[in-house]
Amino acid sequence: MIVKPPPVFLPSRRDRVRISFSVLLRLADDDRFVLFDAPKRPGAFGPPGGVIKFFPPAARILDALGFQPERTGSPHHKLRADLRGTLPAGAVRRFRTWFASGAYREAADECLRRELREELAEVGVHGLGRTVSELEFALVRTVREGPRPVPGKNYRQLRGFEVRELAMTNSAARRLSRALAEAGEDEAYPGVLLADFDDIAHGRSNRALIAPQSAFLVGPSRLAPDLPPLR
Repeated sequence: MIVKPPPVFLPSRRDRVRISFSVLLRLADDDRFVLFDAPKRPGAFGPPGGVIKFFPPAARILDALGFQPERTGSPHHKLRADLRGTLPAGAVRRFRTWFASGAYREAADECLRRELREELAEVGVHGLGRTVSELEFALVRTVREGPRPVPGKNYRQLRGFEVRELAMTNSAARRLSRALAEAGEDEAYPGVLLADFDDIAHGRSNRALIAPQSAFLVGPSRLAPDLPPLR
């Protein structure tokens, strides 16, 4: 009896690929990491940071590639110009080339500074927004996932995560690190959590869920599937 191998999936140019490119901040307090409450996934905590945004001159480039921005989840004004959406499969290689050039999009440090200003206010840690512009960051690792099928979805997904850590080169960095470590210990700041590797691997710290991208703080592989966002 001859057993035929399973058919190989060869995507057509009409197939769409979901893309999402983000920057994450690794901020450690001894063996624990600072995580923030994630508005799109209430009750779940993940690293500070977020999706990279593109600048107006890139809109024409992305339109030519067939990019369709994602408009679900958070209020639309917060998603404007996010590098999160879908592309025709045949445009993925050209998108990678454009993204690697860095043209007309946020650099990783720009993205982190913008996100920190927003997220510090969201988690109730005030008084540090003005110092964010003084922060510097160092690359920890870059993770690329896909394009790969997504269980239960009719698309494949390509994602990029750039993990950076705070460079302790000035008083602003030391002040931010100290304030967030203290907030993670203080019940008055429920939006800030300190989680160690065991918590991240387990996916929960007491009642709090831990978003699976938190695993990139300690290594290049995720340890659990995604949590569904609000729609």
